[in-house]
Amino acid sequence: MTTMTLTPRTRRMRRAAVTPLAIAALTAAGLPLGAGIAEAEERKTRPAAECLWAGKAFAPNATVIAGGSEYRCGTDRGAPYWVRGANTDRASTVSNPGARTAPADRFSPGARQPGTSYNDYCVGDQLIPGTDDIYQVVRLPEGITLWKAAAPISQWPFDSAAPESTWRTSSLCIDGTLT
Repeated sequence: MTTMTLTPRTRRMRRAAVTPLAIAALTAAGLPLGAGIAEAEERKTRPAAECLWAGKAFAPNATVIAGGSEYRCGTDRGAPYWVRGANTDRASTVSNPGARTAPADRFSPGARQPGTSYNDYCVGDQLIPGTDDIYQVVRLPEGITLWKAAAPISQWPFDSAAPESTWRTSSLCIDGTLT
């Protein structure tokens, strides 16, 4: 058995020899060689997706006001995303029902809402009320969206009455599980 030592020169020669074979294989398989460029051009001309806020769709670059902040409809890795901007003392321009249900099909990632009893959880036998925090929609790598605590509720100026306190008590916490 012979051992072949690859030098930088022989590596370049091997790569050069493989490239035409790879191109021939792609062509034989019916894959157009310019597909990557064409796909990139199509993606560039495709309109960006709309952002959702409380079930209402907003066009890319639209700005809304909620909870004392401006939010602009943008994208993150090609998906709709609310980009939080400057703080403002202007009244909300969108509905803010609070984080009452799962955000899927209602809020795009980046949107924030005051917490509700939907967000209650337990640490040991202690209840942590969801109403103590502001929640932001986040997208997991699997594409699932959920609410994640982002700030204390004291940072959300309410245009109208604050949401109801949670109806749950610590008696519903058993070994860290909300029953």
